[in-house]
Amino acid sequence: MKKVLVLCTGNSCRSQIAHGYLQHFAGDKAEVFSAGVETHGVNPKAIATMKADGIDISTHTSNNILEYQNVDFDFVITVCDNAKERCPFFPSKAVKFHYNFPDPAKATGTEDEINHAFSEVRDMIKKYCLDFTTTNLS
Repeated sequence: MKKVLVLCTGNSCRSQIAHGYLQHFAGDKAEVFSAGVETHGVNPKAIATMKADGIDISTHTSNNILEYQNVDFDFVITVCDNAKERCPFFPSKAVKFHYNFPDPAKATGTEDEINHAFSEVRDMIKKYCLDFTTTNLS
């Protein structure tokens, strides 16, 4: 079974969404982890936007990358530029992937506009995760 780490700045939103989709699409082909270079707690809007698409991430926790320094990952996916720049060196064979998704937690406007921003980013991450699992975990 492959081990996949999704890394973001605070492990609160984008990495949590990616974690949920990767786990969903990979099934028993991968063990998925997510972490941040900091921990900010799981964003309630990330939980809600995933629930709206049938994925429950309400039991996820916000973890620091240092918690996983002894795990031998096969893949490390950074989902924001800040995490890519600050990602510590992993002495492993992990293949690194990177995609800088917009941060929906920084969206402003009405409640509907903010929810729309979360849905848009969720859908971008969903497509990325489906493509990733199809290509790398088949």
